[in-house]
Amino acid sequence: MGTTASAAPQPISVSGSISSVAAHQHPPTLESLHGNGAVNSRQSLSMSSSQTVKIHSGKAKSIITNKVAPVVITYNCRQEFQIHDDLFRTNYKVGRISDSMPEHYLVQGEFFMVQDVYSKADVLNTTGSYGAPNYRQVKGSYPLYGMGQPSLNGFKQVLQRLQSQGHEEVMFFCVREEPVVFLHLEENFVPYTPRRKENLHENLHGLDKEETVENLELTIRKELHDFAKLNDNVFYVYNDIEHFKGEPQRMTITCEEDIHVTEEVYRRPLFTMPLYRYYRLPLPMEGAPLEEDFDAFVTVLRESPNLSLRRDVSRPLPALLFSCQVGVGRTNLAMILGTLVLNHLKTTQEPPQVEEAEAKPLFQVIQTLINRLPEGQQVMEEVDQAIALCSEMHNIKEAIYENKKKLEAIGDDYQIQGSTTKDYFLHRAIQSLERYFYLIVFNAYLHEQYSLGFASNFSQWLCAHPWVYRLLACMDLSELSAPPDLVTKGARVLVAHEYLSPDILSTVKEMKVANFRRVPKMPVYGMSQPTSEATGVVLTHLTDEKRKYSHVLWVNLQEELVLEGNGQVFTPREPSCLEQHIPVPATDPTQIEKLETALGEEVQRAQKWLEVTLEQEKQMKMFKTCLTVQEVFNQYQRTHQGLLYKRIPLSDCCAPKEEDFDQLLEAMKSTLAEDSRSAFVFNCSNGKGRTTTAMVIAALTVWHFNGFPEFGDDEIVSVPDAKYTKGEFKVVMQLVRLLPDGHQMKREVDMALDSVSETMTPMHYHLREIIICTYRQIKSGKSEKEVQQLLLKSVQYLERYMYLILFNSYLHLEKKNSWQRSFTTWMQQVAARAGVYDLLNQLGFSEFENLRDTPLARLRCRWQRQNIQSRPFRGAFI
Repeated sequence: MGTTASAAPQPISVSGSISSVAAHQHPPTLESLHGNGAVNSRQSLSMSSSQTVKIHSGKAKSIITNKVAPVVITYNCRQEFQIHDDLFRTNYKVGRISDSMPEHYLVQGEFFMVQDVYSKADVLNTTGSYGAPNYRQVKGSYPLYGMGQPSLNGFKQVLQRLQSQGHEEVMFFCVREEPVVFLHLEENFVPYTPRRKENLHENLHGLDKEETVENLELTIRKELHDFAKLNDNVFYVYNDIEHFKGEPQRMTITCEEDIHVTEEVYRRPLFTMPLYRYYRLPLPMEGAPLEEDFDAFVTVLRESPNLSLRRDVSRPLPALLFSCQVGVGRTNLAMILGTLVLNHLKTTQEPPQVEEAEAKPLFQVIQTLINRLPEGQQVMEEVDQAIALCSEMHNIKEAIYENKKKLEAIGDDYQIQGSTTKDYFLHRAIQSLERYFYLIVFNAYLHEQYSLGFASNFSQWLCAHPWVYRLLACMDLSELSAPPDLVTKGARVLVAHEYLSPDILSTVKEMKVANFRRVPKMPVYGMSQPTSEATGVVLTHLTDEKRKYSHVLWVNLQEELVLEGNGQVFTPREPSCLEQHIPVPATDPTQIEKLETALGEEVQRAQKWLEVTLEQEKQMKMFKTCLTVQEVFNQYQRTHQGLLYKRIPLSDCCAPKEEDFDQLLEAMKSTLAEDSRSAFVFNCSNGKGRTTTAMVIAALTVWHFNGFPEFGDDEIVSVPDAKYTKGEFKVVMQLVRLLPDGHQMKREVDMALDSVSETMTPMHYHLREIIICTYRQIKSGKSEKEVQQLLLKSVQYLERYMYLILFNSYLHLEKKNSWQRSFTTWMQQVAARAGVYDLLNQLGFSEFENLRDTPLARLRCRWQRQNIQSRPFRGAFI
């Protein structure tokens, strides 16, 4: 039979509960075996040189197993190898739950197989009578059903029941994202799922999107069959993970037919029920589904004649059946989606009116949402009714208020599994609020698109309504209600701006403020946050005999609280993270100014020694004077008639929002209309990121008013990655090709960037060049957290650059109408139709990475992440 290679059993080293093959000093490896039924070794196989078996992967055709040993047949069919079980066995990992339990093979090298549904999870006690745990129909007469995971026989029982009730057409949705396999037990097939030893109660979630869950189930089936063959047709599983009585259980597996995958259980009724259909629609355990999940659901609606508005009304509606593991969270969400769909079909089966629950105050983000949506109040009420109809086991709206109540009831916070209790309930509250938010948005989509036959899918529709993503990023407004006495009680500390804003440009000596600079040949200035004294020095400088500016627009770009005490500028920070600024999510700058006033009053009222952080040290200070920035400028406006002060908060590192561009442009237009020789002054905390961005916007605006300067030749950059240093990323060049005269739009922005950066050389900060510099730093990130922060910043810098190009295009295209249409409106009415937000929704460095693997490429994730801070929760969840 050709060549037979034998190998003696290898010693196995045990480390904790997981065993692996012991490594020799210079271990040769067994190359992976490929082909039909091939097994990829997860471990390098260690043997002495005389025991080495080498099979070139290019030659291996297939592995055939028999009672003696696996047989490998090569592609040229001239060689056969027989590998004994001991050698085959060493490719797998083994482990045990505890030292008192037997050791056995682990699925995918780390997972234990656990019976899917624990009997106590069947709260409605329907497994025996209906065939599935927590089986129920939505309140009223809609043919909508939900249930937990049934066995094979249980699923047959459910389908028979629906048929006996007159439902010929059944649409079944499995909404699980985790792998499930069904093992043969007596006359049934019972569901089991792979789980980690650390948490045997929790399924696997957030799996690799590249490999479908169906393929993973097939891989698991193959492994289970192989494991059983190596152990007298027995594999160990766990049924009782509460008390482990009699665990693990021996499960007999003699062939692959003893194991079913989900697809086999749910697809086979297609052959016996002509109007039955099956869909796998994975939904997340927490939060709202992804846009592609909604798109998959919409595709089903689009392809279902009996769910269209042109349906034959003489036919009964199809029965919609949804199932997850225990039939609660994800099933409940899917049932609500189904109810919203059936609401849009004109049928005699109208939903019943449910008793209205006690009205609770709306969350601010929901109130803003329904104010902006067409017929928003009605859209929300329909969602509330759908939630009530499906609330037999879980009410997702009540869950928001319960999590909010628990969050705000926590007094002294404490750590639990690496995060605080407040963090845990804040996460739960935001996730449940996000789910409710998306249900309202999806119902608004149904209102518009159902009658159009879903001409746009949900993700396309959202890209045409980008303000929804902006709103979604502002769910946590707790900082608006953070009490001012956090500082006087020591929960927060005041940090001096000298500590936060090093004077890299060495301007404090002359101008009394850090990083003061001017765009060459332009009336545009930037700096860090000035004190009252420095403000006076700068104003004197601008109005002296040399410059003679009679009108000055001064814009403060800070979104955090700022207070001047005893002649020094301070900002409140968390003691555990002094470097992290605390943005106030205000829709109106007066909200920030009111909080600053309250902070100043509290500091003066307390009249106590407070710990502050200065440039080099910590000190105790008693504040005799406290001034807000608004109060400082109120004083100077009395002596400088042409001074106009504005607070336009910008988020650090990010592209300004569309309305931020509008506010900056409107302020500059008004000032230039009064005096074409006006000066423009911008400051943020350190005079770097936000200030530079605003200075570029100002330079472009002034050029559009007063004419563009002569352009020199294109800059020659002789550095590695020169084209990236020049901003020529694939996504940027896509935008350039999309925009009218796009290359010129980019060239003008680059000229503005170069002009602004000319006086910033010691800072080593160029808004365009920082993109690739930051991305390159990812490789040297010291921790996963640092890597993620660098990745986020690099994508935000890229987005900021693209927004500047878009703004310049807007200035050109709308100039003929004197910019009567705002940038926000132009982006929604013109740019969105041209596909700009679709481009921004797949934003990243496609030259270096697959954007499908990068959640930050999506608007939803990117805009949400910029507002997520790892600092203690303060205030109220409003």
